[in-house]
Amino acid sequence: MSTDPLQEALAAAGLAGATPGETVAGDAFVVPAPVVDEEPAPPPARWPDGAATGVGSLPGIDAREAAATVVGELPLLPHLPELPARGVGADMIGRAAGLLVDLATEVVPTGYRVTARPGRDHRRAVDLLRADLDAFDEACDAARPEWVKVQAAGPWTLAAAVELHSGHRVLTDGGAVREFAASLQEGLRTHVAEVAARTDARVLVQLDEPTLPAVLAGSLPTASGYGTVAAVGRHEAQDALRDLVTALGVPVVVHCCADRPPVRLLAGAGVAGVGIDATLPAFRGETALPAALDALGEVWDAGTPLLLGLVPAREPAAPPQLRDLARPAFDLADRLGFDRSRLAGLAVPTPTCGLAGATPAWARRAMALAGDLGRSFVDPPEEW
Repeated sequence: MSTDPLQEALAAAGLAGATPGETVAGDAFVVPAPVVDEEPAPPPARWPDGAATGVGSLPGIDAREAAATVVGELPLLPHLPELPARGVGADMIGRAAGLLVDLATEVVPTGYRVTARPGRDHRRAVDLLRADLDAFDEACDAARPEWVKVQAAGPWTLAAAVELHSGHRVLTDGGAVREFAASLQEGLRTHVAEVAARTDARVLVQLDEPTLPAVLAGSLPTASGYGTVAAVGRHEAQDALRDLVTALGVPVVVHCCADRPPVRLLAGAGVAGVGIDATLPAFRGETALPAALDALGEVWDAGTPLLLGLVPAREPAAPPQLRDLARPAFDLADRLGFDRSRLAGLAVPTPTCGLAGATPAWARRAMALAGDLGRSFVDPPEEW
């Protein structure tokens, strides 16, 4: 009997099988009814309590230095670093485009555009990712982490950023959107299997969807600049994410650092976690919006963790105190009625966004602070 090499690689790394998720009907979460005469599904594997991680990008161009820093500062959940300062193919969109199967892009004055065959820009993205994997493999070899995280632009952000031959966004063509999503799915499956085999670790996938709110709102400009691209329906957007999450067969989190991330939509796509900037006015202090807090409460009620952006992506004027950085997380737990001792399992501290714009010194410090926050969640200080 023939076997699927990809499935063998996933199974060998303990990654076979999709993580079960919840479905959404309107705005209400619906837990699927248990199936009679079937064994209950085991709970999905999850990273260690108290883990912290990075969003993705770092400053600089040295892949080995970046990988060693990440693994050293974030040992429970290190992420494959992204170094966009290297230029074409190293940015979020170029990196994701390099993962596509049977689709290629090139760089034109307006950005990335579909091309008939892989060229220099596509090959550069593939080569840069290969070098990053080599460096990450080397860094993980000594530390042997149980979990690692990889990032890629999600299907909607990718479709909004890449142009068709006509110059219009992929987003404007439903068939092209589906083709891109399927290509990204296949490329990510191969990528995850390779990372798992190289590091001998479980792999968490982070889909970056910073453009999703604009996609849903229909606020992205057309190629002419005189109009906007039609909005994508919430169910359509969620279905595409759910299909990708299910097909990958490993835990997937979706990160959206926009002002109003569609938390309910993301959680309803069966994800293993939702990443937000927890310092945004909508989520903290007197400016917190009841609807936004309700959405976060529903996510936690369902047992889904939040990746909370707590550490500034750029160095603040005054050195931050750990207690002050932790305040939004502890206040959120208090306001939503969750014991602070549960934060270790329900929250993963991260920087508020990627660290590409930070100095190397602050990037290292920011990751160290995120790690300290993770440890504080395990045993919350009473005086905080």
